[in-house]
Amino acid sequence: MEMNTRRQFFSRIADGLHGAALMSLLGGDLNAAQTFDLTPKAPHFAAKAKSVIHLFMNGGPSQVDLFDPKPKLQQLAGTAPSRELSFAISNGKDAGTLMPTPFEFKNRGKSGLEISNALPHIAECADEIAVIRSMYGEHANHEPALFLMHTGRTIASRPSIGAWVAYGLGTENQNLPAYVVLDDPKGLPINGISNWQSAYLPPIYQGTRFRTEGAPVLNLEPRPEIPTKLMEAERDLLRKLDNMHRAQRQYQPELDARISSYELAARMQMAASDALDLNKESEATREAYGLNDPVTASYGKRCLMARRLVERGVRFVQLYIESQIWDTHSNLKNDLTAACNKTDKPTAALLKDLKQRGLLDQTLVVWGGEFGRLPISQGAPKSAGRDHGPNGFSVWLAGGGVKRGVAFGTTDDIGFKAADNKVSVHDFHATVLHLLGLNNRELFIERNGLKDRLTDQYPARVVSEILA
Repeated sequence: MEMNTRRQFFSRIADGLHGAALMSLLGGDLNAAQTFDLTPKAPHFAAKAKSVIHLFMNGGPSQVDLFDPKPKLQQLAGTAPSRELSFAISNGKDAGTLMPTPFEFKNRGKSGLEISNALPHIAECADEIAVIRSMYGEHANHEPALFLMHTGRTIASRPSIGAWVAYGLGTENQNLPAYVVLDDPKGLPINGISNWQSAYLPPIYQGTRFRTEGAPVLNLEPRPEIPTKLMEAERDLLRKLDNMHRAQRQYQPELDARISSYELAARMQMAASDALDLNKESEATREAYGLNDPVTASYGKRCLMARRLVERGVRFVQLYIESQIWDTHSNLKNDLTAACNKTDKPTAALLKDLKQRGLLDQTLVVWGGEFGRLPISQGAPKSAGRDHGPNGFSVWLAGGGVKRGVAFGTTDDIGFKAADNKVSVHDFHATVLHLLGLNNRELFIERNGLKDRLTDQYPARVVSEILA
């Protein structure tokens, strides 16, 4: 048989013994033996959580004003920062003095977890959450810091954590995407859609955006003038044509993903409309999420959609808030209060709703941004804010497999950098994967002769101290 193309050569070369030897040498680069799909896959070990809701607070929430009280800042208010701290600010001319929080911390719930009065609703859920106060990152700029939190590296073109989870576990509902993104209708976050990319993983694992205003998914509704039986016949014909086309073009994951996406879109016509129909919720539930208040309505919709999606078997749901509301470089008290007002009530409602429905034990809820803020003032004294602080910040987790009402790790006396029990972003990723039953070292794809992972080649430990 004449070999007309390079692709045909490689598709037939494995037929004989010589081909088997070549395939062994080339390893996984041809992806000849691997199937990429979203069928449910067994975890590496028994999982604590089945799904994740990632509440990503892009912009960088201030740890010393929300979850990490620092009385020492009050004592040192107005004094000059250390040389190290002065150099941490992005613009040295803006470096001010040590600035205490304008908010009040209190012991919350039976656990006594300290949370400030900027988050009164989350404070009511103190006995459900585990705060990591000793997170640290690698970069003080938003773009690389976002890439780090989502992909494990400060560079672009790497798969996001949601894509890795979809790759490792598939999804329990074949009529909805495995990885759904609910971004803000006011605009994309820094780095745009790169935050939920699949990069070198097959495209089938990338995040699927659902809108919270208008039709959640554009062009999803079937044409009403076509009878159901005719529509089914049309889909059956398209499926056969797709399979014929695919059979002549093997080992093309982008083609497989495109066909799978069209097939999923057809199945979603009923499932997505049902999952995202918030009118089916009671008035009490809508009120709890803040859907009747213009301040909380937008984020409340996304939190309620997230609950409905994990309830239906979606594996990973990621929420974003309008571009940079946590980026409080000035007017700290007013701007941070505004950010909290938009997200606090819906977030607490989500936790309470998941618990009331028996879903919290199997759903991991994660809250946090790409970094925190510095403990010194930035800008004019009367309108001072805080600059980016990647050296020590707070995130929290709740639900599937996490201890309740605990704080782990510390920053130094003024909240500048992680001190005891430091937790890297790679440790954080390893812990999330562990709760889903995935070993971060065993979740990999072979590429260019290497095993690529979310945690890459970095050492990463599971933060077992916060596990139930």
